[in-house]
Amino acid sequence: MVQAPERRTGRDETADERADRMWGELMQEIRVAQMGVQILFGFLLTVVFTPKYADLGDTERTIYIVTVVLGATATGALIGPVSLHRLVSGRRIKPRAVEWASRLTFVGLLLLLVTTASSLLLILRVATHDPFVPWLVTAVVAWYLVCWFVVPLWIRRRYTTK
Repeated sequence: MVQAPERRTGRDETADERADRMWGELMQEIRVAQMGVQILFGFLLTVVFTPKYADLGDTERTIYIVTVVLGATATGALIGPVSLHRLVSGRRIKPRAVEWASRLTFVGLLLLLVTTASSLLLILRVATHDPFVPWLVTAVVAWYLVCWFVVPLWIRRRYTTK
């Protein structure tokens, strides 16, 4: 019986070395996303203490509350991998930890996308009161989807060999 040739990944590393490398890369990616979500979340937390907040209508207050909750959940998902690493460190399960941290990061990015869109909706509604706001927010969300998901998935599909 002829065995299939071993599939090479282009790197000469063990599973543990691969997990270590992937963990380091993931932490760098999370740092970028965490900074964005924490700045946005911090800004959102201050809004309720401004005089303008009292002038918001019911719809804008609802959008605000939903946005703050989304920001809090995005923050939790993007900080979660750090806690995960701390709690499982030394248990020899880094490949699984990387897998779960990656999932949390992806969920965090989705929540960040929705938080950003919701923030934009709130800001533009308050600033303009124009009917084009939902269309503009939709266009920005479409742009984020292209930049964050469509282009990376296209590149993965186009340049990954089978």
